[in-house]
Amino acid sequence: MGVVYLAHDPFAERPVAIKLGSIPTSAEAARLSHRIFFNEARLAGLLKHPNILSVYDAGEEDGRPYIVMEYVDGSRTLKDHCQADSLLPLRRVVEIAFKCARALDYAHRAGVIHRDIKSSNILLTPSGDVKIADFGIARRLHSDTTQVMGMVGSPRYMSPEQAQEEELTHQTDLYSLGVVLYELLAGRTPFQAENLSRLIYRIVHDAPPPVRALRADVPPELEAIVMKALARDRAQRYAMGNEMAADLSEAFDHLDGVEAHVDEQERFESARKLAFFAEFSDAELWEVVRAASGHRFTGGDRIVSEGAIEDFFYIIVSGDVMVKKGSRVLSSLAAGDCFGEMGYFGKVPRSANIVALNDVSALRIGASHVEQVSAGAQLRFLRAFVQTLVSRLGKTSESLARA
Repeated sequence: MGVVYLAHDPFAERPVAIKLGSIPTSAEAARLSHRIFFNEARLAGLLKHPNILSVYDAGEEDGRPYIVMEYVDGSRTLKDHCQADSLLPLRRVVEIAFKCARALDYAHRAGVIHRDIKSSNILLTPSGDVKIADFGIARRLHSDTTQVMGMVGSPRYMSPEQAQEEELTHQTDLYSLGVVLYELLAGRTPFQAENLSRLIYRIVHDAPPPVRALRADVPPELEAIVMKALARDRAQRYAMGNEMAADLSEAFDHLDGVEAHVDEQERFESARKLAFFAEFSDAELWEVVRAASGHRFTGGDRIVSEGAIEDFFYIIVSGDVMVKKGSRVLSSLAAGDCFGEMGYFGKVPRSANIVALNDVSALRIGASHVEQVSAGAQLRFLRAFVQTLVSRLGKTSESLARA
């Protein structure tokens, strides 16, 4: 749409940001640019809230529209924290979503629907505050002024009604905030597709994958908030932003028992040293670490029971285990080895017992967790499993040859 400049306001003695529209390539482009710029100036200018970016002035110079806005030094968009290797601690995510929900409640009560809530339209300040920006395609209810209509917004964040170009209410913004919350927790938006038509179909018809399948340390109470915000049926969705903010406030009480962020970092660093993850990129490994759950066992603990039907497998971070068939010891495994991987390929009975020989730390990953990580990470898992099976077959052949 244009370029944003840092400038100085000599009257108010403050730095400001000036968004200057691009030079239009056609008369139609000029009309659309003009409408979007002055729509933002008019609607954002109506709103005075600490978590909404302020608009000070607007005008046109040599046929190019401009807006003078609040400048927030050192701010970055939330998009910087929506990758698997750069996610924020859960408490920070809840704080951000809470402030956004309150700000949207304020805007909605003023009759303004944003229609383009997404992670790149929310600024995170150095002090940890948030600012909702870019009201260019916002709409004011019950207004006689010509506004930007049609299918507008960013496809990955659209509500089902927005994707179908139905009449919108403020609940479309709360759905989009649910997508942002999902993205901040899981490192990806809930729906992925190879083209726009498939993406729209999934938004309209599919249920989003559970957040906890992608990040195991998300408490059920927080996942429930996300799923309610993302309900396809508006009657099951949050009615107002304050209602969502109230649930987020209560969610703080359930975060005290959640594994600390520093522990998550330690799990990543420990996993990074393992041969199993040698081919995983840092981003892919962060996906795995957040989807997995950490478990500790002491010597003599039975980790896997022969005959049990389970769909998860383990990767040993430290310690040793032995593989037993009845009373017979078949082999031992150490850090970097995996076991129970057949649970990934199908729910088949466990063929042996796995018993801890000493203090063991391990990552447990379910088949559903692997299905939700990126295609690249899934490919790395398959390669690691194949290498493991080849290695075990080689050892078995050597053992039979010696016999």
